[in-house]
Amino acid sequence: MRAQSSAITPTGIAVSGRPGTSIGTLQAVLGVIAFSLTFPATAWGLEGFGPWSLVAVRSVLAALIAGGCLLALRVPLPGRAHWPGLAVVAAGVVVGFPLLTTLALRTSTTAHAAVVVGLLPLTTALCSALRVGTRPSRTFWTAALVGAAAVVAFTVQQSGGALTTADLYLFGALLVCAAGYTEGGRLARVMPGWQVVGWALVLCLPIGVPAAVLALSYEPVRLTAHSVTGLLWVAAGSQFLGLVVWYRGMAAIGIPKASQLQLAQPLLTLVWSVLLLGEHLTVAAPLTAAAVLVCIAVTQRARG
Repeated sequence: MRAQSSAITPTGIAVSGRPGTSIGTLQAVLGVIAFSLTFPATAWGLEGFGPWSLVAVRSVLAALIAGGCLLALRVPLPGRAHWPGLAVVAAGVVVGFPLLTTLALRTSTTAHAAVVVGLLPLTTALCSALRVGTRPSRTFWTAALVGAAAVVAFTVQQSGGALTTADLYLFGALLVCAAGYTEGGRLARVMPGWQVVGWALVLCLPIGVPAAVLALSYEPVRLTAHSVTGLLWVAAGSQFLGLVVWYRGMAAIGIPKASQLQLAQPLLTLVWSVLLLGEHLTVAAPLTAAAVLVCIAVTQRARG
């Protein structure tokens, strides 16, 4: 009989290497699908909320959901050694990325923002190599760079060759989110992934509540079906449930390989931007899709 290696999942259950990898890949894919709806949902939210109000309120709502789950299950506080890592997750994923991308989406289309953020897999892999010492193979890096190049070419073609203020916001979002993903993936190896997300959200609650009150007092609010739906999705879907399955997936299959699955995220967002927002795509979109999907296949087969 062929032996299979076993591993401990974020839930603490020992599973064989092959099934565990399959489940981890599925969880990471579900996270990517949830994230792909973030920009369209944010665009909907901006129809009725100001950018600062939207970010603050989504953070508070997500923290209340997470805090309720932690209390209901009587989860003990994380060890002191984990709080610095949780702070990085909070700063990058809970605050930095939502704020910077929301500011960008005031003047950028969701399609444009999606392809810029398509560089996130490569950025995350680089952060992972620096932070946790992962050393992916040369084939892995070649495929990742080709995928990133395809995304960059698409972005430059769409923007006419000039970077905008929105692009600067998006590039900043890439850096802080990659740091948060890397630290969250590392923590998800020693504690359940949903707890990583939950405690990071709760950590932001003392800042999020006064920020939400202040922002709502200055920015006008117009409650519509789109704005409320967008707010609820970015809070519950993107900010909590999506991150839960994403961190579990990263813990199971590794940060570099999970991050490369996000190469598909811009393509999914392009689809949602057409279906939900009525945006129009150029001929370059399917060409970029083909190149990115090939890169995903290569990186998933490459051994780190």
